[in-house]
Amino acid sequence: MLAARPLRVHALLRVFSLQNARRLQHTEPPRRKLTLRENIYTVPNLLTISRIASCPALGWAILSDNYAVATGLLVYAGVTDWFDGFLARRYRMTSVLGTVLDPAADKALVATLVVTLTMQGLLPLPLATIIVGRDLLLSLSGFYVRYTSLPHPKTFQRYWDFSIPSAEVHPTAISKVNTALQLLLMGSTTISPLLPGMAVGFGLYLKGLQWTVATTTIWSGLSYVFSKDAVRILSDVRKPKEPPSNS
Repeated sequence: MLAARPLRVHALLRVFSLQNARRLQHTEPPRRKLTLRENIYTVPNLLTISRIASCPALGWAILSDNYAVATGLLVYAGVTDWFDGFLARRYRMTSVLGTVLDPAADKALVATLVVTLTMQGLLPLPLATIIVGRDLLLSLSGFYVRYTSLPHPKTFQRYWDFSIPSAEVHPTAISKVNTALQLLLMGSTTISPLLPGMAVGFGLYLKGLQWTVATTTIWSGLSYVFSKDAVRILSDVRKPKEPPSNS
């Protein structure tokens, strides 16, 4: 009888400790889900932002008929565009924000050129409407995608916190061609006042390029509607795969 008592006490203590452990497990506060962040302060991103910041100066130069300065700013934009892409690939400085900033810088540059060159009578208004209208629709779509893909909680502060990645933008093939042709047209139109001796031949070249850009702009806009790979929601990519059911 005396030997059975310690065993019984030991069994009771074990049951008591298990009950306490289960109680603590149920009362433990839920762990907060960590928010994925990335470094957005990279040299490629700063170069891209500098291209966006140069757009007001570019617009002012064109409206002031200072096409030499405008051409110099276009050269700067082209060099930094190539250089930030080289740095991002060579030194692995890519970021989700960069996939959004780079096309945004191109759109800001093209929009500035389209509006100011149209005001100067160097671009036809219907072509300007097509280019600006397509970019405006894509920009509004980008705001919507940012909201829907942002991890919870969806607050105003988190929406504008670009260190929290939510979606990647991958330009379609025709969109890349369209951007190159648009920049070629805008650059050629910008330098046209500096080439008065080539007015006739250069004018025919610009007219053909304008029709080409109008076609590729509409085509590239439709490609974003029907492409499944243009936008990738990161929350969907990082979802753990569910184990196969045994049933």
